[in-house]
Amino acid sequence: MDNETVRVLAHFKPSSKAAEQVAQESEWLDVHWVAEDDDETFYRELPEAEVIWHNLRPLSADDIAKAPKLKLIHKLGSGVNTIDVDAATQRGISVANTPGANAPAVAEATIMLMLAAMRRLLEQDRATREGRGWPADPSLGDTVRDLGSCTVGLIGYGSVAKRVEQILRSMGTPVLHTSSRRDEHNVNWRSLNELLKTSDIISVHVPLNSDTEGLLDADAIAKMKPGAILVNTSRGQVVDEAAMVEALRSGQLAAAGLDVYAEEPVPADNPLLALDNVLLMPHVSFYTADTVTRYLTMAVRNCRRLREGKWLYSVVNGAK
Repeated sequence: MDNETVRVLAHFKPSSKAAEQVAQESEWLDVHWVAEDDDETFYRELPEAEVIWHNLRPLSADDIAKAPKLKLIHKLGSGVNTIDVDAATQRGISVANTPGANAPAVAEATIMLMLAAMRRLLEQDRATREGRGWPADPSLGDTVRDLGSCTVGLIGYGSVAKRVEQILRSMGTPVLHTSSRRDEHNVNWRSLNELLKTSDIISVHVPLNSDTEGLLDADAIAKMKPGAILVNTSRGQVVDEAAMVEALRSGQLAAAGLDVYAEEPVPADNPLLALDNVLLMPHVSFYTADTVTRYLTMAVRNCRRLREGKWLYSVVNGAK
């Protein structure tokens, strides 16, 4: 394949900066940008695609079957749960991701959601705009805390969680963590049950798989401290959404900060949208100019290696 043009279906709408970055490789890289909600163009482009740069719109086995020339699916992000990896593997198609590229952005968004929930930011903003901010609500003295005085429990301990921990420790915040691998030699490791019982803020950082789907169900949420805060910037299906809504209504959870949901885009009738103690983002915690630059740098590098017949980086399945 050396010296040939590599045809890429980039399944998202680029910013001008992203398009300019990729255009620098136009002598050998033929990128066709397709918005995620434009299925007509997606299916028109799919038969000619040798590489797909995948973002969030699910890529099914049927989609993959419609791409006879496909050699590589490169996920711009870490989680590959939106790709039928088994179908790709059966076809000999490599599936790669970009581990760690979004960690700075997601970690900072996680801290932002923690602080905004803890400080009741949306409520304070509304009160100020409506002229109700003075005198101060005396309940703030009972409910608002310093983040450094809280214990934060991290469910999962990958690159994002470790960066969250680094930021929190600089603020004097005690941090605990749990993961699928027991690490009792680490003084900050706890079992999931112990983490839930002792943390003022729970932050979710695990991939979605058969072990983590529904991990935080009604029983798990009931084990949390009354008035705890839940932050999720990983995958919505890790949390039982109905149980979370009930806990937010009852006060078992004081607040939640969410970037991910059981169904995306969020339906208009999702009860989370009607709750005042929830901060909502549309799955964009990763989305900064710096993250996209890192994503595309890694994706272009793998396309170049594909063109040159070299082993690909960050392949998550058995195909090479």
